[in-house]
Amino acid sequence: MLSRLPAFELCFFALVSALPATHTLAQVSPAPKPQSFSSKPVQNSPVTGDPSKEILLLSVSIAPGGAVPTHIHPGDCVGSVVEGSVELIVEGKEPRRMSAGEAYANPRGTAHSFRNTSDSQARLLNTLVVDKGVPPVQSVPAQSKP
Repeated sequence: MLSRLPAFELCFFALVSALPATHTLAQVSPAPKPQSFSSKPVQNSPVTGDPSKEILLLSVSIAPGGAVPTHIHPGDCVGSVVEGSVELIVEGKEPRRMSAGEAYANPRGTAHSFRNTSDSQARLLNTLVVDKGVPPVQSVPAQSKP
């Protein structure tokens, strides 16, 4: 009977039967955790008179209940909420809730994150003036709380 199965079914059957009885397919290859935000470059331009800097325009989307992890930029970040509501969390400050049309500024090296506080997609538009040739977004490890 096995010889009548297509090749892919034979491979699948061989894989499953080779697994120890205590394993399930979910344990072998867990589904990836979906990312709750995306960031897309819109524009990249030089800074007139300073070849060591560049201007980046980034569009950020955050899913309902999602967040952008804590990060820093090697330069200044000025942005605006385009759609939805977010909470801006800046290290050492109280969280700030903002809705569409409100703006924020984070100086060079300021550790910050965003959390979508609305029931729909939140969108941000960020302008970064950063050091050229350096990753424009650098993650910050989570701090352990005492």
